[in-house]
Amino acid sequence: MVKKISEGPKPSLEKPIIIAGPCSVENYEIMDKTVKFLKELGVEFIRGGAFKPRTSPYSFQGLGLEGIEILKDMKYKYSVKIVSEVLDVRDLEDMLEVVDVIQVGSRNMYNYPLLKELGRINKTVLLKRGISATIEEWFNAAEYIALEGNSDIILCERGIRTFETYTRNTLDLNCVPVVKQNTSLRIIVDPSHGTGRRELVKPLSLAAIAAGADGLLIEVHPKPEKALSDGFQSVDFDEFKEIYTKVLDVFSCINLR
Repeated sequence: MVKKISEGPKPSLEKPIIIAGPCSVENYEIMDKTVKFLKELGVEFIRGGAFKPRTSPYSFQGLGLEGIEILKDMKYKYSVKIVSEVLDVRDLEDMLEVVDVIQVGSRNMYNYPLLKELGRINKTVLLKRGISATIEEWFNAAEYIALEGNSDIILCERGIRTFETYTRNTLDLNCVPVVKQNTSLRIIVDPSHGTGRRELVKPLSLAAIAAGADGLLIEVHPKPEKALSDGFQSVDFDEFKEIYTKVLDVFSCINLR
């Protein structure tokens, strides 16, 4: 039996899919400043978490519906596409009007009822790899979405849990060519969560593109040291501009071969 995610033409992109923005929507001012900078740089996809799953229940959980309203303002003010994570099927209705790309976080990769529901909507789904998921399990999660009719899926490698403690996770760039060889889906890489260390975001971004990734998901914040979540792995505006410029160069070289 031919699997759904193996069907269809291979994606061909003129430029990489770059998704950038703060880990979470903190307030209007920070979001506005960040989106303005990213839009002027040429970034079309803006990330921002309104609903945030956190390991500790005492950590910042996001602004919820207030965050969605801020994202809505950003969407129409700057003509950008919004990427945000859904935690619960019950939140989908409020998100569909605003969010262009629905993100499934690592913790929800195994949430099959949610995946099935996302298979019934007409939106791009960004499916992050589970923290301890094998590639086959990840593919099967994508199948749950595709079998319901939605094949507009982007896979996102965000690092897996190993014995290594220096980095937050171990970024598995092996999966990039595996995805390319075994599916028709696009794959992007998240070097922010994949390393958890700001100084490693740039080299791993370049390595991901060199390995054949279709794009990147990068956390950007005007003042990372003051971010309410994941500041230690977020880059500031100057750092992101340097990464973005070099990534475009590498992507062009790879795709001119």
